Amino acid sequence: MSAVLEISGLKTHFFTHAGVVKAVDGVDFTVSKGEIMGLVGESGSGKSITGFSILGLIDPPGRIVEGSIKFNGEEIANAPENRLQSLRGNRISMIFQDPMMTLNPVLRVDTQMMEAILAHEAVSKQTAWERARDALGLVGIPSPEERLRAYPHQLSGGMRQRVAIATAFLNKPDLIIADEPTTALDVTIQAQIIHEAQKLTKQTGTAMIWITHDLAVVAGLADRISVMYAGRIVEQGGIDDVIDRPLHPYTVGLLGSVPTANRRGKRLFQIEGMTPNMLALPEGCAFGPRCHARTAACDQQPPNDHAGDRRFRCFNPHLAVEAGQ
Repeated sequence: MSAVLEISGLKTHFFTHAGVVKAVDGVDFTVSKGEIMGLVGESGSGKSITGFSILGLIDPPGRIVEGSIKFNGEEIANAPENRLQSLRGNRISMIFQDPMMTLNPVLRVDTQMMEAILAHEAVSKQTAWERARDALGLVGIPSPEERLRAYPHQLSGGMRQRVAIATAFLNKPDLIIADEPTTALDVTIQAQIIHEAQKLTKQTGTAMIWITHDLAVVAGLADRISVMYAGRIVEQGGIDDVIDRPLHPYTVGLLGSVPTANRRGKRLFQIEGMTPNMLALPEGCAFGPRCHARTAACDQQPPNDHAGDRRFRCFNPHLAVEAGQ
């Protein structure tokens, strides 16, 4: 499959009065046409900043200081704002955790969805309206004509998120970045939205990055997974390989904290400690102070190693495997 997005050595830093926050510090991954990649990690790991970096939505004091972001072969890291504007909402779309970051509360749904089309294409208002109606139907919204006439506050949370997803797919983008779009929803609605997203990527061939802290969500959705910790990807590979045989102790901990992954009566695995202060990362491996597989080698920065299709940053992947068994 052809690569829609290729990220190499991406570094996005924030220059604050207290020091430099290396929010994204050397991230590499590729997303192919029709593929869903799960980007997983705790809050503050750099997942969302990675997504915003792709879209060029990093405001001062932050900036991309190094690395490459190639979209369909075109370098867009630090591209001119007018070029990024032509891509946003057209070739690259984003679905936010809160649909009200996408939807304007004082405008009807049809006005907003039609505007998303007319901003990038010279089509009639009738054509734009019909495309908006069809997009709502695709994400399973009943009576789409009626919903188009509604204001966002007249819709439920799950319905608003479906409108946001439909809007993201309106212009048949090549890439969609979904930033924890189901976190605030109940489990039933969450499952429905995940199913719709999966179905739409298969139908349209759109590539998707699904950002989440929930491994259980990604396990049933993604084709590949990248696990982030303290601004770096510590493990990546095919979803089944990573879930069945994690190579990094952090991935082992995330999997062990999912109730459905544990035998009945067995205590949940708990990762000790807290995520590190990004202004004062520990020497060597950032996960070292919390790691059950730590050795003297971990005082050094682990290399980005690989085994076949798997990549990982760990000196002791065999200890992580033993812990996961």
